[in-house]
Amino acid sequence: MTAKPANDIASLKFEQAMAELESIVSRLERGDIPLEESITAYERGEALKKHCDQLLKSAEMRIEKITLGPDGKPKGTEPLDVG
Repeated sequence: MTAKPANDIASLKFEQAMAELESIVSRLERGDIPLEESITAYERGEALKKHCDQLLKSAEMRIEKITLGPDGKPKGTEPLDVG
């Protein structure tokens, strides 16, 4: 596995980052990579996880729920309460 620069992670879409993270986890679980390479892969995996977490938080902030008025009709939107 050729080490990729960490700064390219910021340009990855969520799905791309997750796919790469899953690939890294799979390789680490199999244990078929040398120690030094596994350390590098683990570090990249941590960076990918952080990036995915940030993308998810950003998406959550953009999600809104529709509020209904007393007549049952939509009256507007408000931020989604995820807590």
